[in-house]
Amino acid sequence: MGYRSGMTARSQSGDARDRLLLAAGELLNKSGDRNVSTRAVCELAGVRAPTLYHHFGSKQGLIDAVINHGFTQYVRPPHAPHESGDPAEDLRQGWDRHVRFGLEHPAFYALLYGQVDAGKPCTITAPAHAMLRELLTAAARQGLLRVPAEDAAEQILAANIGVTLSLITQPEDERDMGLSDRVREAALAGVLTDGAERDAAHESAGTRAGAALTLRALVDADPRGLTSGEHALLQELLERLAVSG
Repeated sequence: MGYRSGMTARSQSGDARDRLLLAAGELLNKSGDRNVSTRAVCELAGVRAPTLYHHFGSKQGLIDAVINHGFTQYVRPPHAPHESGDPAEDLRQGWDRHVRFGLEHPAFYALLYGQVDAGKPCTITAPAHAMLRELLTAAARQGLLRVPAEDAAEQILAANIGVTLSLITQPEDERDMGLSDRVREAALAGVLTDGAERDAAHESAGTRAGAALTLRALVDADPRGLTSGEHALLQELLERLAVSG
């Protein structure tokens, strides 16, 4: 997650807000428990409780800020590779980065994906989900998707989270990293077309479905010339063609 040692957090140099973030991040990463005590955070940061409330409003405000800061390093790491233009390869790289982040910060990852509230999406992870949908929408524009981008994103994300949590539970010296590769390729095969399918005859049902998905992605990206009602109707018709295909 990028948090430094307790010695850094205890240092009196630097901004009090940053010291609180470092201290809380260190405690969260060690314990994997959101219920870290305010006293422990303040002692590690070398500040008094009123300083914490001044900067973050509450302990939960501090925890949310720490988790958001840490997850941002996963979503947009400083040296992340640029998109290659090959959606399948970009999806593979994103998958592997997700798994690597979870294995490097297992306690922190569990805070994001292992402790969830029923019926309540995690707002902190929403940007990563949005980036995945954008990448899959770009794939749809190229005629590379078997299913709508939204469905593809849900399938890939569920598999990615599942395999990461599974690997976290395995002893490090016995960890089967090949499992991630196998699940990744199976997940991608379920949502992406292959070269043969893309070159198949246009009258085939599979090609019709792919064409419907491609056209929907293109229209969604640029709906000019359509009223909101026409846009919604066209989306419904194209969705039906894709599903029937």
